[in-house]
Amino acid sequence: MPAVRRRTRPVPPTPHYPDSATSAPIAVRVLALTALVLALSACGRPDVRPTPQSTAAPPGARTWTAVSPADPAAANAVLMRAISLVGTPYRYGGNTPEGGFDCSGLVNYVFRDMLDLRLPRTSRELYAYQGPKIDPGRLAPGDLVFFGSGGGVSHVGIYVGEGRFVHAPSTGGTVRLDHLDGNYWRRSYTGSRRVLH
Repeated sequence: MPAVRRRTRPVPPTPHYPDSATSAPIAVRVLALTALVLALSACGRPDVRPTPQSTAAPPGARTWTAVSPADPAAANAVLMRAISLVGTPYRYGGNTPEGGFDCSGLVNYVFRDMLDLRLPRTSRELYAYQGPKIDPGRLAPGDLVFFGSGGGVSHVGIYVGEGRFVHAPSTGGTVRLDHLDGNYWRRSYTGSRRVLH
């Protein structure tokens, strides 16, 4: 009698940042996305300043300065595409909506799809990419935000405004919107870089 071979599922890589524990509830995320879409539609028109009514910001969150991007049309395209991908499953090494995304795969896909801009593939390479480093108080929509520990970089997201960023967080999670003032993200923040300048 031939031996029966059992299929084993591959063990996913250990996440280096938290999953959905700090994520806002779905209803809050929908409100935040709606408010951001309204805010983005006013991008480039300084006379219109919509204020999102989201409660997704954690207690004690900073007041974020609204900084206009150098190229509002490009920033708007990037943000609309990034926000449209919220809910896409995380997949280590993934770089398409159909196959899922990891953090740098999401960043690469959005900038390539909307602006035909080819960026480095990993979060560390993105952090070393040419372009100005940005003070957190001067973040503009479309800037890249980086996280890690011990001076190293292990995660990247796209800043969308009002202290929020879109990213692909970890195994078992989905692309989501989080706040930079969330406990983990504030503690792990390592810097920002401007790609659109």
